[in-house]
Amino acid sequence: MEITDTGQLTGAALDHIEGDPSLPDEERRQSQETVKEDPAEALAQLIDPFDLVNTVPGTELAQASWSSEELTDYDPDAEWDAAEWDLADDTAG
Repeated sequence: MEITDTGQLTGAALDHIEGDPSLPDEERRQSQETVKEDPAEALAQLIDPFDLVNTVPGTELAQASWSSEELTDYDPDAEWDAAEWDLADDTAG
C-alpha cells in the first residue's frame, strides 16, 4: 500500500480518535501524538487488521503490525558506500 497524502490520512485518524467516546483523555492524547509522528500509526487507527481477514475462509490472524518506510526513486547512477551498509567486510576475503 502506498500512502499518497499523509496529511489527509493523519487528519482522518485524528478525527477518528477525537470521535471515539471510549478513549480516556490520556490515551486519546497519546494516540494523537503517535498519529502525528508516523503515518503507519494513523493507518492503524483507521484499519483493524482483524477486520481485513476476519471473513476470509480458512484464515486466522496470528500477528499484525504496521510499519512505514519512505521509499525513494531508484537511481542507477547514484553512488553509495558499502561501509555504510556493513558490506565492506563481506567483499574482502
